[in-house]
Amino acid sequence: MTSPFPSRKKPKILQLLFFSFIVLFLASTSAILGAVTALLAPEKFDFTEPESNILDGLWQHRFKYSLSRPVNILVLGIDGSPHSSTSSPDLFKGRSDTVLFVNFQPQDKSVSLLSIPRDTQVQIPGYGTGKINEANYWGGPKLAKEVVQTILNKVEINRYVRVSSGAFRELVNFLGGVEVYIPQPMSYQDKTQKLDINLAPGWQTINGEQADQFVRFRGDGYGDLGRVQRQQALMEAILVRLKDPTVLPRVPEIIRIMQKYIDTNLSFEEILTLVNFGLNLESQNFKMVMLPGRSSSEEYSNSSYWLVDERGRDRVMYQYFRLDSTGYTLKSAYEPSAYETLSKDLKIAIQNTSSNPKAAEKMLDFLYNQGFNQVYLAPIERTQQLKTEIIIQGGDLGAAKLMQKNLGLGELKSSATGDMGSDLTIRVGEDWIK
Repeated sequence: MTSPFPSRKKPKILQLLFFSFIVLFLASTSAILGAVTALLAPEKFDFTEPESNILDGLWQHRFKYSLSRPVNILVLGIDGSPHSSTSSPDLFKGRSDTVLFVNFQPQDKSVSLLSIPRDTQVQIPGYGTGKINEANYWGGPKLAKEVVQTILNKVEINRYVRVSSGAFRELVNFLGGVEVYIPQPMSYQDKTQKLDINLAPGWQTINGEQADQFVRFRGDGYGDLGRVQRQQALMEAILVRLKDPTVLPRVPEIIRIMQKYIDTNLSFEEILTLVNFGLNLESQNFKMVMLPGRSSSEEYSNSSYWLVDERGRDRVMYQYFRLDSTGYTLKSAYEPSAYETLSKDLKIAIQNTSSNPKAAEKMLDFLYNQGFNQVYLAPIERTQQLKTEIIIQGGDLGAAKLMQKNLGLGELKSSATGDMGSDLTIRVGEDWIK
């Protein structure tokens, strides 16, 4: 197996530098990476220059690494023992509350992130049927990697990263809290997990403990689907705070705080390679998608597995990760063929983010008259935006691209942050009413 990276080392500075990679897949923009990279650059650079010049200058004078071919990384958010210190190896021996498969694709300069629900039903070698979050507990990153590769059509995983659950709590506190929209009262208790959640609805500035509660809440009836959506909403909220000009000068301290929460087999050179890649990453080339499936509670009242939709899984791996169901890697990015058509049974949610209160209804009528029979209006709490967005809630990139062509406008957004029951969520912007 040939590595896409240079020969590997693992110096002590690894964990400190790795924070830049964490920001990469959370933020998907070059602004934050530029700030992190600046910490490693010669002091001679003048930070009163325009931001793009700073980034170009830092890179040209400091880093010479580039990604030669695609690389896949497994990211695990570990719920470690509450009694483990940050220096204890037990910090990373718990179950994985978050499971992410991240692909870096140099050919089209993109990053794709697959969220795998923690309750996904899998076969764990040596332990039988279980949930994917148990794999790290039983066999560490090696077993977790094996299990993930199996359910994702034997995809190759090159490296792993494990992040302790304390990371986001401490980061959010350091940032002075983050603002998120809480759609409903969140009240939930679980004595076994020591959870006591009580969050009021509406826009709230939440601290680290509340952010943890926000993500782990399971009383909305959506199970892992709701959990993944809130994880992605929290990622976006953290990005907003990290981009605040008052926060950027404090990045060195953030790095010192975060390093103790990271375990990875990425080398120093490999991290620099990924940071270099991130400096040139456009926001529209960062895609987030959730592993398609359904809750077993729909069939069995006494279990709580996420059952993989194999057809949906194959579609996601093909459209986002260039891997067909046989494990063959495609040479170019996916584009809908001339024979693909939009299903009239798509569940399409319409949300109004324009200044015209009737804009969403106009969009609904337009699609309904075209024969789409599952179009509906959905509420949203958000400020106005200029451009219409097509949120790929269900992960069908092909359907989203065809809808974009059908409307003649719309920016595609690959994330699970649209209306929960939809395949596509269309957020109508000012460009639709002009």
